[in-house]
Amino acid sequence: MRVLIQRVSRASVKVDSQTISSIGKGLLILLGVGHGDGEEQARFLAEKIANLRIFEDEQGKTNLSVLDVKGEAIVVSQFTLYADTRKGRRPSFTDAALPEIAEPLVDRFAEFLRRHGVPTQTGQFGAHMEVEIHNDGPVTIWLEK
Repeated sequence: MRVLIQRVSRASVKVDSQTISSIGKGLLILLGVGHGDGEEQARFLAEKIANLRIFEDEQGKTNLSVLDVKGEAIVVSQFTLYADTRKGRRPSFTDAALPEIAEPLVDRFAEFLRRHGVPTQTGQFGAHMEVEIHNDGPVTIWLEK
């Protein structure tokens, strides 16, 4: 499972010009599911992200988690995190899990975040989405399990 998280001042997701998710301060989480991924990876990464100290405290140190700042999250499925560009000019996505495997794991990951106390919204699996991000910092972090 691969995750790209971005600390945001606000973010939103649109499908067919309709806003389906919108948050203020928090995290935009791009989540890719690969072959062999399961609930263990989803649970581990959700706990890690909920407690990852990437928000600034009063002294300007990255010492607070999304929970500490009462932030929110949007989880967006992103199979392209498994792009293989080693050969040719067109990326291959054969390392990404099939949709019937990936979709329930994306949902479980979002649910695990909620269980940790992070108000969590999602994009729409398999849809063409417009993702608006107001990066804060910018802070962008790659996690993999």
